[in-house]
Amino acid sequence: MRCDRVWHNARLATLAAGRPGLGVIEDGLVASAAGRILYAGGGTESPALDARERIDCEGRWITPSLIDCHTHLVYAGDRAREFEMRLEGASYEEIARAGGGILSTVKATRAASLDELVSAAVPRLDALIAEGVTTIEIKSGYGLSLAHEQKILRAARALHMHRRIDVTTTFLGAHALPPEAEGDEDAYINRVCREMIPAIAHEGLADAVDGFCETIAFSAEQITRVFDAAKAHGLRVKLHADQLSDLGGAALAARFGALSADHLEHSDEAGIAAMAEAGVVGVVLPGAFYFLRETNLPPIGLMRRHRVPIAIATDCNPGTSPLTSLLLTMNMAATQFRLTVDECIAAVTRNAAQAVGRLGNIGTLEAGKQCDLAIWNVERPAELVYRMGFNPLHARIWRGE
Repeated sequence: MRCDRVWHNARLATLAAGRPGLGVIEDGLVASAAGRILYAGGGTESPALDARERIDCEGRWITPSLIDCHTHLVYAGDRAREFEMRLEGASYEEIARAGGGILSTVKATRAASLDELVSAAVPRLDALIAEGVTTIEIKSGYGLSLAHEQKILRAARALHMHRRIDVTTTFLGAHALPPEAEGDEDAYINRVCREMIPAIAHEGLADAVDGFCETIAFSAEQITRVFDAAKAHGLRVKLHADQLSDLGGAALAARFGALSADHLEHSDEAGIAAMAEAGVVGVVLPGAFYFLRETNLPPIGLMRRHRVPIAIATDCNPGTSPLTSLLLTMNMAATQFRLTVDECIAAVTRNAAQAVGRLGNIGTLEAGKQCDLAIWNVERPAELVYRMGFNPLHARIWRGE
């Protein structure tokens, strides 16, 4: 079998279906051709391989490369002053209702050019790439008008031309009410449904549509209208669900067969059971939980009981999770939410791939999938979750190179 590269003398965490736990193979080998995995398995069981290049991994661990499945990476400005206010006792809701929060980032982002947004996002992206990330989801939501939402999505798409990375984009027009709406939520949602979604779908700028279903954002009925419009234009949906209160977001995500429902701190068992039935991934976001000093834990026990796939992500954003380390995110998920090592690693590989709708192409080490690998200088996978502020990445492979 002819191939481009073979990585041998490695220990694999394949995350492959049908293998227990992390799908560990001690005497492992990965072969690739044309950016795809030809073989991932035991070295002694591999077919004869005629490789252009053979790489001795010297016993290192290979996992699927990492996937950050929930970010707001493209924005301008910062919210350091709000951080100070929060330290002085102001709540997230109080800051938002006073005209801060998301709208302060909207103002800065609207004032920035497309090139300025790309330039601001690249250092944040580089921090994630340095830890083995090869796929990232990026949401809009800081424009809140068609032209500015398009600008953000174009900037997100443009990152692929600046770095070796796969980007999935999500339209989050239903993120907050823009100031020019003058408090008329329904009129704004009509613009999202009738103007923004059709134009963005026509231009192919988004892979999915998201919404913020919350007391300080939009109701379940309003998000239902957004999701109906997304469905009419052939777009999958995701949902910011039940972060600050239980508005039935988990059940709403399930009703629309969403790719994921994210946050989930206040979701009830009926909502989690509905997600399980519909195959919706539960994305928990420990960075926001930590930054906001939340106390209501997401229902990890219910998610385990109902076998909802759990993913984790940085939620990189300027207001509630200015976090650009997926490795630290894993440690936070284990420490705060008591996820196991296996759960954390699956959460940033296989389950994260499902959360962005790409499990058929990435997220596990299996023949036919894109050859996206992370090679680690660790003795055991637990080190990837255990360490804080330490990056043991040896090599990041994207599309076989």
